[in-house]
Amino acid sequence: MTSASTLLPVNPTLAIALAVLLFAGAAVTALAGLGHTRAIVTAGLRATVQLAAVAAVVRWALGSRPLLFGFLAVMFAVATWTAGRRITGNHTWWWAAVPIGAAVFPFVLLLVAIGLLPVEGIALIPITGILIGGALTATVLAGRRALEELETRHGEVEAALSIGLPDREARLEIARPSAAAALIPALDQTRTVGLVTLPGAFIGMLLGGASPLLAGAVQLFVLIALLAVEAVAVAVVLELVVREKISRPPRGT
Repeated sequence: MTSASTLLPVNPTLAIALAVLLFAGAAVTALAGLGHTRAIVTAGLRATVQLAAVAAVVRWALGSRPLLFGFLAVMFAVATWTAGRRITGNHTWWWAAVPIGAAVFPFVLLLVAIGLLPVEGIALIPITGILIGGALTATVLAGRRALEELETRHGEVEAALSIGLPDREARLEIARPSAAAALIPALDQTRTVGLVTLPGAFIGMLLGGASPLLAGAVQLFVLIALLAVEAVAVAVVLELVVREKISRPPRGT
């Protein structure tokens, strides 16, 4: 059976390949004028350092309940900070904790309560991490798109107010379609799984020796859970935007 180390050996060749890929991506964005050249390099270097640190910390977290919950709290805090600062640069960024928390933790608690998810690091860390990551992405995409749409179509909001619509409803009518588009990546991933891509959970379990049936069941669970989590995150962040809990300063201020 093929092992993970056979599929992708950790050696100097891997380090060289990663460096080439990273700088190739940065070079393409520079030549195309996409404006994210430095961000690509920084993201790659940060990922390297962070994954090395996490690999060390996870070993301890797997055997200690306090460290396990502390690790999950750090994941949630970083996701909140990242999502909030991506959506807005003002003091309302911390509201990003609400859609992420509301989307992830009720599902995790439910899975633990019904016995599908044991309170063990080997299960709780990857599943919760995947769900937090999905909620983060959905929150950022929906929040940014909703705010941008409200800013661009401010005149339409004013027109809706002028005919008697309450402020929330006027803003919701404008922002909802753009925010809903944040679900498209998760929908496309679920629709094309097995045909276009073989996701990480599926491949990882096969490499770990699981049967194709078990690997497929776990991957299906992850995909369906992500759809539910991201739907909640989008709905909550949209509500926060239209109620102006999350906002941006007007242009020119």
